[in-house]
Amino acid sequence: MINPKAGFALAALLVVAGCSGEAAVQAVPTPVALTEEAAGHYCQMIILEHDGPKAQMYLAGMPEPYWFSQVRDGLAYMKSPEQSAEILAIYVNDMGRAISWSEPGEDNWMRAVDAFYVVGSDATGGMGAPEIVPFSSEQVATDFANLRGGEVLRLADINIEAVLAPVDHSELENSQ
Repeated sequence: MINPKAGFALAALLVVAGCSGEAAVQAVPTPVALTEEAAGHYCQMIILEHDGPKAQMYLAGMPEPYWFSQVRDGLAYMKSPEQSAEILAIYVNDMGRAISWSEPGEDNWMRAVDAFYVVGSDATGGMGAPEIVPFSSEQVATDFANLRGGEVLRLADINIEAVLAPVDHSELENSQ
């Protein structure tokens, strides 16, 4: 026969072990459709009011995604030295499937890690900064880079300067 005190201790241990195992495993959320309620994490402006590709990011413990008016902004958040939250998933618009630059698509999402990015093109995003343009196809990304400049990189190869460097808006205005 088990001592009642030992049985209670064993039961408590099992409950604690079960809870800690449950907290350690968190499912990767799927992307959600872009709606009129989505506001940019940095600017708190309505995402749909801005042209170009967008990003959405899920952090551990957060049921709703953080929205970014530009892919560059989402990657800046991810690569920022101050960023400490566990990132569960990042999704970006596939601009190869977008209707147009001004309509990247409400449901047009792909995993950021799977994208081919054009970095350094003449494309500007919704907040007026140079944009890092995602594509699901390497060939479509290469075609875009041949037309608009820049180079095709994978997410891991995009350096921190490409997303955190200050933007001189007077240079952008003079080039357009």
